[in-house]
Amino acid sequence: MKKLLLYITLCLTCALHSTANDTTKPYLQWTQLAAIPDRVGLAGSYAGVSNGALLVAGGSNFGKEGTPWNGGVKTWYNKIYVLNQPNGQWKEAGVLPHPMAYGVSCTWQNGVVIAGGSDATKHYSDVLLLRYQNGKVETENLPSLPAPIANACGVIIGSRLYIAGGIKEPTATQAATNFWMLDLAQPQRGWTTLEPWPGVGRMLAVAGTQEGAFYLLSGVALTRQSGDSVVHRTFLKDAYKYMPGKGWNRIADLPQSVAAAPSPAFTTGQTHMLVFGGDNGKYFEQNASLQQKHPGFSNEVWMYNSITDSWSTIGNIFTDKKADAESNPLASTWAPVTTTAVVWNGNLVLPGGEVRPGTRTNRVLMAAPVQPPGGFRILDWTIVGIYFLLVIAISVIVSRNMQRTTSGFFLGGGKIPWWAAGLSIFGSKLSALTFIAIPAKAYATDWVYLLNNVMIVVVAPIVVYFYLPYFRKLKLTSVYEYLNIRFNRQVKWLGSLTFVLFQVSRLGIVIYLPALVLSAVTGIDIFICIIGTSVITTAYSVSGGIEAVVWTEVMQVGVLLGGALATLFFIAGSMHGGFGQLFTEAMQHDKFRLAITDWTITEPVLWVVFVGGFLTQLVTYSSDQVVVQRYLTTSTEQEAKKSIYTNAILVIPASLIFFSVGTALWVFYKHHPAALNPHGRTDDVFPWYISNQLPSGLAGLVIAGLFAATMSTISSSMNSIATVITTDFYQSVKPASSDKQRFVFARRTTVLLGGLGCLIAIYMVYLRNASIWDQYIKIIGLFGGCLAGMFVAGIFFPRVNSRGIFIGFVVSAISLYFIQAAGIINFFLYPAAAVLICVLVAYVASMLLPGKKAITTV
Repeated sequence: MKKLLLYITLCLTCALHSTANDTTKPYLQWTQLAAIPDRVGLAGSYAGVSNGALLVAGGSNFGKEGTPWNGGVKTWYNKIYVLNQPNGQWKEAGVLPHPMAYGVSCTWQNGVVIAGGSDATKHYSDVLLLRYQNGKVETENLPSLPAPIANACGVIIGSRLYIAGGIKEPTATQAATNFWMLDLAQPQRGWTTLEPWPGVGRMLAVAGTQEGAFYLLSGVALTRQSGDSVVHRTFLKDAYKYMPGKGWNRIADLPQSVAAAPSPAFTTGQTHMLVFGGDNGKYFEQNASLQQKHPGFSNEVWMYNSITDSWSTIGNIFTDKKADAESNPLASTWAPVTTTAVVWNGNLVLPGGEVRPGTRTNRVLMAAPVQPPGGFRILDWTIVGIYFLLVIAISVIVSRNMQRTTSGFFLGGGKIPWWAAGLSIFGSKLSALTFIAIPAKAYATDWVYLLNNVMIVVVAPIVVYFYLPYFRKLKLTSVYEYLNIRFNRQVKWLGSLTFVLFQVSRLGIVIYLPALVLSAVTGIDIFICIIGTSVITTAYSVSGGIEAVVWTEVMQVGVLLGGALATLFFIAGSMHGGFGQLFTEAMQHDKFRLAITDWTITEPVLWVVFVGGFLTQLVTYSSDQVVVQRYLTTSTEQEAKKSIYTNAILVIPASLIFFSVGTALWVFYKHHPAALNPHGRTDDVFPWYISNQLPSGLAGLVIAGLFAATMSTISSSMNSIATVITTDFYQSVKPASSDKQRFVFARRTTVLLGGLGCLIAIYMVYLRNASIWDQYIKIIGLFGGCLAGMFVAGIFFPRVNSRGIFIGFVVSAISLYFIQAAGIINFFLYPAAAVLICVLVAYVASMLLPGKKAITTV
């Protein structure tokens, strides 16, 4: 015991002297590709990717002399160079129609779109599509720009090419405010002139895109006073965001100008853009006097977070300046400007560019995004280990006392206390996805979704007074047995099969996504996370049945709520103003908004969330076996009522905790934007904070909470699926089977379900694309509302018969699929639409197609 106390004391001492953010994390790994085959190098080149190859076309330099200070004359080029693979060599593959540079270029589908540009005498309005195939580049003409333009910026969003700013002629004394758009999927329609941004005209700006929005960053404004022959440059720091259909908004200014930085900005993760270097204007007025002594342009990498609207630096562009950098600049590596930023195989490429006034480079830099590993310490592992020991201990104790019957395995012999059943209901519905997603939603938006959670308070009395008496009076094991009693066996099988398909599909998702997060946070291989979680959860679910599931969930609820609450206090404690600062800043930015007062049907406005939340909770608490099964584990109906109300009351403080954590994360990262992973997803924000900001020990507690949320959902699903399969299918197929045979079958089914969920999760790792599975789950999930419609019709509409309800279910499911595809209503209203269509169609069909008397045998 003394050794254990000494060990814990040492761990705590280490925790006080170390945090997860004590080292600078490398987010980019820089390398160099083969140099462009031009001895001097090129600036203003067009660049992009076509059929997997990197293209660099056109550009300009000052000839063999190298700089204007040495008598160099600016020359434009039309050669097109191609690099087939990162470790390959450049080769010529064609020419442009004429020498030109300083236009806009973007990769689109299998080609490179180039627009505008200039040469020594004029600017161009040409728009071309370059395609590399069969060893050469082919050129296709696209609709010309509304006017000649050079030094503009642009980016493609979907199929739409946006171009902003620039100058219309070489002798321009003012930069343009033009903002044009061309839908490349329908180029015959031509260019559309859009509303300009609410700022001055500019050239050499940086374009960017994030979540469908167009960003215009920094640039240079031109001015010439009356009687003055010199055109003056003003280096800008302002930035703007354009959302189609909503117009322009000004966003946070950059800390310094990034004029002529590689464009477009590098979009990474779900909420970040990176801008590389640029000219801050510090030495612009001294260019003529500095000449070769010019130190070069900024090498800082700037990061913008679109959620917190904040800028920070996260590193530097790779540079390597030799001792002879002034006299022999080509031997050194500099941060370039006036070059196109190209995304190639997920990496950022900066081909050539200008490295100091008048000096070009032929070097090609490539930056690969790096996901920093998570850091878990000894004390964290100790706490997680203690959590797993508690889970195993509960399982062992319960399994010794469990009745070896189906009643004991499925219902715990009806001896679960009401408070434990209530905590179990709460734990079963709070999955690891919720543990992660609710703080992420509050971080990214506000508290509008809170109403959806607390609608259980309204639904609970309805479930208690209308549904619970039916379920208890009929002494059900599977809630879908009610459909057999009310309608017939075929309807029961339809309901049971829908539930099983949904839960089995969900099982893989619930195992995979938290394992993905746990792997990133702890540094453990994702396969170990998946297999370990699956094995331990399956073991206690099999050995102790529903009783082990319930009692482990009671402990798990305490762990996950305790971890979240501790995190909230730690975030507040890390801010100078504590909770007061968190509350004040969140209020100033409307982060506590509870409702959107509008009457639209496609957005989460107040009435949509109210109606949708009500029906969502009704669906869950009236037709989901995972929840209803808990009602039946208590000894009396009165106890079951208490369990329902216990869960309903617990949802309120729990929701407040998780939404508060999300809001606190927003305030924290508003002040510490550089501490956030630029390559991460929005849903990663809470786990990322856990891994990088919480001290050792507390991080272990919160990760244990994440394990708890994961395991409670997995165990609940497995036990409920096994219950439905055994009761509704096995017992129907083998009515003469003994209770012992059904008990053995249920345990074996649970083992198979654990293995199946594990295999699905592993398959998703290799698939590396959860979107397919998300879509599949969304489609299957549509049936949940239809399933609830069957219970609503059965309980409240006596004239609905088995034929009618079967037709109502099918029509409702098909209708809801097309409603979802059309996007005509907000997803909150899917349950409302499903229930309404199911009940109405079932009622009408029952009137038109009278059925036989309902079968009343189970």
